[in-house]
Amino acid sequence: MNVERMLRMIAGAFVVLSVLLGMYVNPLWLWFAVFVGANLLQSAFSNWCPMMSFLRKLGVRG
Repeated sequence: MNVERMLRMIAGAFVVLSVLLGMYVNPLWLWFAVFVGANLLQSAFSNWCPMMSFLRKLGVRG
């Protein structure tokens, strides 16, 4: 699996998890979904995402 596909998978999982936590645990978890979305938005313009750097350091191939 390449870096871009893994990034989308992780971001989607983070959003789903944070929304569920926001619904059933504490609404403040929804801010995590906002953070993930904002990070994806900035990466669309800058072509850089901290998670991609992290995944590459873990050895995921691009």
